[in-house]
Amino acid sequence: MHLLVSRCPPLDTNSVYCNLLQCSDFADTAIAAVADDGRLLGFISGYRPPRRPDTIFVWQVAVDEAARGLGLGSRMLLALVRRLAPKGVRFIETTISPGNDASEALFRKVFGVLEAPWDRTLLFSRETHFDGQHDDELLYRAGPFTLPVPEQAS
Repeated sequence: MHLLVSRCPPLDTNSVYCNLLQCSDFADTAIAAVADDGRLLGFISGYRPPRRPDTIFVWQVAVDEAARGLGLGSRMLLALVRRLAPKGVRFIETTISPGNDASEALFRKVFGVLEAPWDRTLLFSRETHFDGQHDDELLYRAGPFTLPVPEQAS
């Protein structure tokens, strides 16, 4: 997973240790797509914020270059939401930096499939939180979404 994320700019690379924790301690809120030959094509990591157990916060969505443009990201995200909906998850949150058009398009597509109202607010500021070293992080929050969760984006 660490290598996949490193090949998916502009995603921030985390430590291998962090990625291992995402796959072990947070396995219920993660999903992977693996090719027939065993190659990792996609991975989504997330968690349920302790104060908002009705929410899945999507930390990262990584899709291998060979699988981009095929709807893999939206299929993985919808499958993850479908898995979590019976556990009470009705909202999706993520942060996206301005200019990350691919991530914004992915989430807006999924929000539409889920028929979920959404909004966007500044969560972390480039100047206030990152000392000018990282772009703003805009919080996207969608929900409550329609149940049952559709199988896939059209």
